[in-house]
Amino acid sequence: MSIGLIIIGDEILSGKRRDQHLPKVIELLRERGLRLAWAEIVGDEPARITALLRRTFAGSDIVFSCGGIGATPDDHTRQCAAAALGVPLELHPQGRTLIEERIRETAGPDADMNAPENLQRFRMAEFPAGASLIPNPYNRIPGFTVAQHHFVPGFPVMAWPMIAWVLDTLYADRFHREAHAEKALLVYEQAEAVLTPLMEALEARYPGVRVFSLPSVGDAQTRRHIELGVKGEPGQVEAAWTDMCVELEKMGAEMQPLRQPLRAVDSHSN
Repeated sequence: MSIGLIIIGDEILSGKRRDQHLPKVIELLRERGLRLAWAEIVGDEPARITALLRRTFAGSDIVFSCGGIGATPDDHTRQCAAAALGVPLELHPQGRTLIEERIRETAGPDADMNAPENLQRFRMAEFPAGASLIPNPYNRIPGFTVAQHHFVPGFPVMAWPMIAWVLDTLYADRFHREAHAEKALLVYEQAEAVLTPLMEALEARYPGVRVFSLPSVGDAQTRRHIELGVKGEPGQVEAAWTDMCVELEKMGAEMQPLRQPLRAVDSHSN
């Protein structure tokens, strides 16, 4: 299964907030020997959220969704998830209990649970029928899981430990199972069009490898260069890397190894 990420919120698309979830989720996955296959950002528009979720529910991917699970008028994720699945929203009993505990912690043991503001808070425990809870260590108000989709708040202080909990609780058997390696170097003053035949030949010769190039026009400190590399199955990466370096030397290309250590994810037998 592949892993995807949905980031929901007008504030991201308008630039009022800078997304922090994408790099953090990549980090959380990398620590566990997993990789992110795709990510999408969508605003607070119910029709778009529902259409996106309908598409992802129809697939087999594990999906994390950040944002929009509150109970204010601009929070639509819970309702859209239910609509995409064709099921009703239901008040989750344990979710309600957790919210009630939170209310008593903040407002006191005699808090009126029928007060309008508290009835509004209980709506945050209305999830698509059949959903299970994701615990929130920050303020107890849970997220939810349904159909291999895991919905958490937009606040990083809540979302990130909740995503980590989902990974460690539900998917630990998948950690470090896929062997993956990556090696790259800098090639100076070369055009991508000149390097493309080499890249195509490497991918044809090593089907377990993907070749990547990240060009830079350079600046006052750095000359024009391309970060050229190979990634994929470790054995094939080593062979492709050797071939790539040999061919670059034949071309007379100026090369420089990257200063940062190269990543490699080892394969564990589970």
